[in-house]
Amino acid sequence: MRLTDDPIQTIRQSARQIGSALDLMLDLPAPVDNPALMAAQLTARVSHTIYGRRVDIVISAPKLMRFPSVPTAAHAPSAPA
Repeated sequence: MRLTDDPIQTIRQSARQIGSALDLMLDLPAPVDNPALMAAQLTARVSHTIYGRRVDIVISAPKLMRFPSVPTAAHAPSAPA
């Protein structure tokens, strides 16, 4: 999925205001051949887009193990705003 200009601008503005790492959780419907490479490439692209800010990416996909270090809140449905 490619982000359009609006989400990219929102991420950039949020990163400038918050000033901390950006955490992304990707919940993919299909298995991933090389999740480490995918995470590394995406981390580099997103970090570059938001002016070098640190990015942490967690990938959830079929056939990938879940480790206890991943917060369970990341897998829970979002609460209504």
